[in-house]
Amino acid sequence: MDIWRRDGWAAVTMRGVCSKAALNDRYFYAEFGDLDQLLVAVWEHVRDEMLSALTVAFAQNLGRSPHEIATAAAEVIVARITDDPGAARILFMHHGGSPALEQCRSTALQLTTGLVVAAAQPHLRAETDQLALRMDAVVAVGGFVELLSAWQAGVIECDGQAIVEQTGRLVSAFGDRYLTARAVK
Repeated sequence: MDIWRRDGWAAVTMRGVCSKAALNDRYFYAEFGDLDQLLVAVWEHVRDEMLSALTVAFAQNLGRSPHEIATAAAEVIVARITDDPGAARILFMHHGGSPALEQCRSTALQLTTGLVVAAAQPHLRAETDQLALRMDAVVAVGGFVELLSAWQAGVIECDGQAIVEQTGRLVSAFGDRYLTARAVK
């Protein structure tokens, strides 16, 4: 994780990891079949830490409006990224050149989109177009990830609160289109 946080995933090598950990190559291969397995394990570990923090935020906000829950989730993600920019580099930066990591990122996007769609179901207007909802959820989740990536890369210069506020505005627009009036409040 230290190598990846500092220099990016492409700088992680089996020999570099073994050297940093003061291990013989055979110990690496006893645990991992190849470098991709190590990279995926690290990515999943950081993802699981983020999901754990989000689970706590969701549990603390049960019974609140979808907008309040989404804002709380954005606050947790922004705080974790602010506290550990290396974790953001692992989770949110592009992994071009690594099919295994690209698959992790793609799967996470699809799973998160599915969670957004599922969480919205009890609050939807009766006439909601499910296909449009799913497409907008893909744009929303993917856009949020890209916003975080741009922020971390310095392409967008602002503080974390601006990211949370922008997310809140987008969630409100999503809610106005799909959610019942009772759920939007």
